[in-house]
Amino acid sequence: MKKTSHPSTTHEAFHASSHGSLRGYLIGIVLSLVLTLASFGTVMTGVVPHGFGLATIVVLCVTQLVVQLIFFLHIGASRDQRTNTGIFVCTGFLIAIIVGLSLWVMHNANQNMMPSHMSVERAMSRD
Repeated sequence: MKKTSHPSTTHEAFHASSHGSLRGYLIGIVLSLVLTLASFGTVMTGVVPHGFGLATIVVLCVTQLVVQLIFFLHIGASRDQRTNTGIFVCTGFLIAIIVGLSLWVMHNANQNMMPSHMSVERAMSRD
């Protein structure tokens, strides 16, 4: 007697929808490659005026970030992607807090460790 295992259709449907499809991955990689080549072309060909070069690169970078978040990390508003989105938002929030507070501590240390009335030469002379 041959035993076959059939996973529950609910679990199977959730698993398939939360991990994307081959079509979604192909669309994501094509868009990522196009955006990467567009960024490279912007820099190498000089088609974009110098004043708009950096802005163009930043727009292409942010667009590529959004493409990768949607197609590869499955960040979205649909019901089965809410967990991924929530984890991503919490991670971004924690990173912002850690970086922000680290910069604040370093700024305060810089302001309070070196008296402003003393010159650098006098501080280094070891009076």
